[in-house]
Formats: sequence, C-alpha cells, structure tokens
Amino acid sequence: DVQLVESGGGSVQAGGSLRLSCAASGYTDSTNCVGWFRQAPGKEREGVAAIYTGGSTTYYADSVKGRFTISQDNAKKTVYLQMNSLKPEDTAMYYCAAGRHPWMNAIRALDINTYNYWGHGTQVTVS
Repeated sequence: DVQLVESGGGSVQAGGSLRLSCAASGYTDSTNCVGWFRQAPGKEREGVAAIYTGGSTTYYADSVKGRFTISQDNAKKTVYLQMNSLKPEDTAMYYCAAGRHPWMNAIRALDINTYNYWGHGTQVTVS
C-alpha cells in the first residue's frame, strides 16, 4: 500500500506563491506517476499537474501552465507543486495522487481514474 500526505497549503493574496509537498511512504515502488488535483466547492475534481516518474515527463492543465511547476525529490520520496502568480480561481482543496501505468500521455496523466492512491488534501485559498 502507499500513503500520501500533502502539506504547504494556506491563505495567500493574489499574485503570491505557495509550494505544496506530497510525501509518500509505503510500497512506493509500485507507483510511477504522481498527480496533483484540486477541487473547489461545487465543482468536480480536476487534474492540475502530473509527473511520470518513469521518464520524468511533466504534464499541466492549460489553466496553470507557466505558473505551476511540478517536481520530485526521489531521495525524499516527495513531489512538489510550486504555485506562482496565484489567482482567486486557484482556490481549492489540493490533493496528490499516485498510480502506476506502463505509458502516459497528457490526458491520462490528468485523469482521476489513472490513480489508485490519494492523500487527504491541503487547502489553498487565494484572495
């Protein structure tokens, strides 16, 4: 099994930055992709960014391209989401998720059905 714990959320003014962390533990060798998703009240959960650790390929939703950066630290088993130029519409609960697939593309990387393991989320509020 794999456990994921998110941290780094908080409240920030528009234009500000936050860095989210997703720390993994357990049988992490069973996964090769990690994604960040978000869900605002009354809206569906949507993919924000993902990294395919098999090839270190990254994927981003159009709404965050150029503002968010996903990265990984294999030694720490942690995936980060650096969020810059935050906007009020970025306000949501942010979740990280992990899964394993033999191949990846942009559609699959940001699809919730790709992932087997989920964290409990960290709140991001932009005002």
